[in-house]
Amino acid sequence: MSEIIYPRSPRETMAGWHYLPRYVDKIRLQLAGKLHDDYKDNLGKGFDGMWLKATGLTHEEFMAVVKNSLTDGEVCDWVRIHVQKSPAEKDAHWRDVLSRPIQTDPAAVARLQMRKEQSAMGHRHDIQTFVDYIDADEKRI
Repeated sequence: MSEIIYPRSPRETMAGWHYLPRYVDKIRLQLAGKLHDDYKDNLGKGFDGMWLKATGLTHEEFMAVVKNSLTDGEVCDWVRIHVQKSPAEKDAHWRDVLSRPIQTDPAAVARLQMRKEQSAMGHRHDIQTFVDYIDADEKRI
């Protein structure tokens, strides 16, 4: 597959959750056979996995929700009904995502720098987090 269809930014929100629209997009692309290979290894892991852990869902459960919905509104309604988390819990999840790489984790900091170098963005000092990197790599910033 040569053409990449980018999922939404991790900064997008749905049902009060940052990142959720991106995960929904990745699942829909996977189900349609259009998820680019670059995204396949981490589907349901990484930031997807962090969202799943925060909600108490499994990847398989949530894939079924998305598969059985036609619209984002249906997914949003399902999440509002079945994932009972406070705004503070949702904010804590987002702060955790935005904190990556954790500065006291030299391997993670090096991984971000390596990804920036691989993408010819090593000079971009404005890219401080993996969320920044995702948005830059997908041509949003």
